[in-house]
Amino acid sequence: TLNAKNLESLGAQRLAELLIEISTGSAAHKRRLRMELAGNHGSAEVAREVRKRLSSIARARTVINWHKVKALKSDLETQRKTIAETVAADDPQEAFELMWQFLALANPIFERSSDSSSSLIESFHQACEDAAAIAASAKIASNVLADKVFKAVQDDGYGQYDKLIAAMAPALGKDGLDRLKTLFVQWSKEPKDKPARDKREIIGWSSGGPLYEDEIYGTQRDLMVRIALQEIADAEGDVDAYIAQHPEKMRKMPMTAAGIANRLVSAGRAKEALAALNKVDATGQAGMPFEWQLARVETLEVLGRREEAQTYRWTCFEQSLHDQHLRAFLKRLPDFDDLEAEEKAFAHAQAFPDVHQALAFFLNWPAPAETAKLVLRRKAELDGDRYELMAPAAEVLAEKHPLAATIVLRSMIDFTLDSGRSSRYKYAARHLADCASLALHIDDFGNTRSHDVYVAELKRRHGKRHGFWSQVT
Repeated sequence: TLNAKNLESLGAQRLAELLIEISTGSAAHKRRLRMELAGNHGSAEVAREVRKRLSSIARARTVINWHKVKALKSDLETQRKTIAETVAADDPQEAFELMWQFLALANPIFERSSDSSSSLIESFHQACEDAAAIAASAKIASNVLADKVFKAVQDDGYGQYDKLIAAMAPALGKDGLDRLKTLFVQWSKEPKDKPARDKREIIGWSSGGPLYEDEIYGTQRDLMVRIALQEIADAEGDVDAYIAQHPEKMRKMPMTAAGIANRLVSAGRAKEALAALNKVDATGQAGMPFEWQLARVETLEVLGRREEAQTYRWTCFEQSLHDQHLRAFLKRLPDFDDLEAEEKAFAHAQAFPDVHQALAFFLNWPAPAETAKLVLRRKAELDGDRYELMAPAAEVLAEKHPLAATIVLRSMIDFTLDSGRSSRYKYAARHLADCASLALHIDDFGNTRSHDVYVAELKRRHGKRHGFWSQVT
């Protein structure tokens, strides 16, 4: 068995030879071995190796395509963990400077990266947390720390510093937060250019029409300052300062109102929270965002208006089929009443106008029997293009509801062939193979065509889709 204890029996010399052999041709493995060797000479040598590697990454100019992201992510994590765990243990001052050098890699990396998975940004968000912990142990002066945080946020081109202020708040302390606040206020007063009229961005809507970013927040700098001051207010627990950073028009936007209400409730000011929620302009909106709805029911609960909160939960569920509203509603009912209410909710979902919204609800609940019932009753409404919903539905239904699973799979097959989506042919071929397997467990197809009849119909209608049939086994 391959394990650490058994490998020890090979002896140091043989293991060393194997490591050299295995690392040949792998720059990542060689860097890791060098790092381990440096560790034998103390944290200073480790720090030197990390600094060299960070400088090398910063100088690189090659484009980071999707297939290079994983290797770069691994490299970044190795450097970050080495700083946070090895260097910081012996020399927190050095570790702090190294972590700041690490964070400075974000802009040059994202400038040459096409990563859409956001995996790389996670390393920098974690580095913000690490830098805060190291700053506390290194006892960095609050004014020095505030200046570094301020300069970093000014250069936050890709959101790498989104979590920096919140993470640094404990290390900054009151003096540091006050210093940081002063720096942002001063920056906001410096001369700035107005945005071009043809580049104005719409960030919301009101009864009077679109709300433009420059009308609400001013320039990009103004927006950055407001967000920073909001984060500082949160760190200080100052709800009024947080609210003050939102222009009056924005306080009437659902998401902003929800954020304000949540903070007021936490501060023991539930009446003001409800007033903030009631200021929202709902004209022309089909429904409120879930966050606003949740803030409202929680505010009503805190105010002791439980029946009103329950009524609103049910209304929200009826409109959106959001399972969290239903769960909260059922949780507050007496025993046995919840079973009756659940049945009523299921009946409502079965008749919901949007079959896909209903399907998503039953999958999330989960209720496989109800999912099968929905599919069998409303199969003509299923959109096979919704593979992100249909694929998991087929998987859930396959074991106990093979006919319903077959109908879902056929919806994806039909869409793929009807629309000639050649990129999906291999998946459609797999779905057809799954249908053949499921057919063995279906005793009665009812008014649904049997598998053989369905395949014959496919060949009649799509016999010339050779790319598809070549993959059917």
